[in-house]
Amino acid sequence: MGDVVGARRESVALPVPVLLVVAGFAAAVVAQGGYYLPGRVLSGLLVGVAVVLASPRPDLLAALGGAFAAWALVRGLLEGDVVSGLPSAGAAVVFVGATLVAAQADREQRELLAAVVVGVGALVGFTGWVAVVFRVPSWTTVAEGLLRAASTLTYPNAAAAVMAAAAVLSLVLRPTVFTAVMSFLLCAGIGATMSRAGVIALLAGLVVLCAFWGLKKTVTAAVPPLLGAVLAVAALLPSMRVADEPRPLLAIAGLAGGALVALGLPRLGRFVVPIALLLAAGGGVAAFAFADRLATRVSFSSPDRAGATGAALELVSRSPLLGAGPGNGSFFFNGGNQSTRVMRYVHNEYLQVLVELGAVGLVLALGVVVAVLFAMWRGRGTPLQAGAVAAVAVVLVHSGFDFLWHLPVVLVVAGLCAGLGFPSTKDGMSEGATA
Repeated sequence: MGDVVGARRESVALPVPVLLVVAGFAAAVVAQGGYYLPGRVLSGLLVGVAVVLASPRPDLLAALGGAFAAWALVRGLLEGDVVSGLPSAGAAVVFVGATLVAAQADREQRELLAAVVVGVGALVGFTGWVAVVFRVPSWTTVAEGLLRAASTLTYPNAAAAVMAAAAVLSLVLRPTVFTAVMSFLLCAGIGATMSRAGVIALLAGLVVLCAFWGLKKTVTAAVPPLLGAVLAVAALLPSMRVADEPRPLLAIAGLAGGALVALGLPRLGRFVVPIALLLAAGGGVAAFAFADRLATRVSFSSPDRAGATGAALELVSRSPLLGAGPGNGSFFFNGGNQSTRVMRYVHNEYLQVLVELGAVGLVLALGVVVAVLFAMWRGRGTPLQAGAVAAVAVVLVHSGFDFLWHLPVVLVVAGLCAGLGFPSTKDGMSEGATA
């Protein structure tokens, strides 16, 4: 396919099953990430119908996903409430289903699907930026006195996970004005969420992309949108503190300037390095100027999460093999003022599964992950597949910091990206999704 993803055929169109999964993705984006029952049911139904229409052949991934879903239901039944296992079972079906449906697309269809994922992710980033600048309450979250972009997902960290996965995928697309702007909006959107885990996951994705695509190609593609995002976020900082008046003109100027950087930097030849250093230095100055309000976002300290982790480990020690049961993972711990605090999620999906479904559930979940990664390893060789592997790595890393598997929007985008990296059965490449 060459060094970059090639141009799409004029007549290319997504198959109906893939369109249904994309519709499930869009529905989850609009419906607060699909966290609540209506959005969860709608996105799950769309993916389920897509799987029925696509009729993927049974394989190891499907078997492991089905085993995890069955165990979640059985574990709920053992607690006397089989319905409590439905969310975990549905999560497995949504992720595995989206993966297997996307894997059936041919090469040109995958290129188009990747562009759709990137475009939707960029829209999440832009709406989050708008929400901060113009103080849209339902699309922002207030934390430590800062307005954090959340877009329609209403959860900044989930929005950051979706955008970070889409961002690394965008870097391998054919260089155009569209892809350059989308990459920039994704990086700027991640900055607007002020998500520490989002930044860590993005960096992990870039490292994986370097390993699969090459250091020089990755740096060349990533530097312009990242530096453009530095400028855009620096101009956004004065509007982020709730106590301050927003400065929309400055923010708009920063967004426009950042877009020009993302578009123009690759054309500057030998002037790229000094200009890049100047922009990076400017971002550092801006961060230093607002260090007082950013202190909580650049620190790795999180007492509540540490307390919840301790409580989770205590629950694991009581029932390490079978777990406490689906939906029984509430975590009580002492707060800093000696009051008792409670968190519904431990903000680590691997530990959350271990608490609720025990070692049996965790082994099955990790089996799904390993099956996906092995299939993507077999499909390696093109830039798009490298970007897909990096995108899945983003979600896997970020899942260690947040309750992402409880939001269908993250599961669907992770599944779509995984399917993009699977061996194709329609292009003369090796058949089979998994070992």
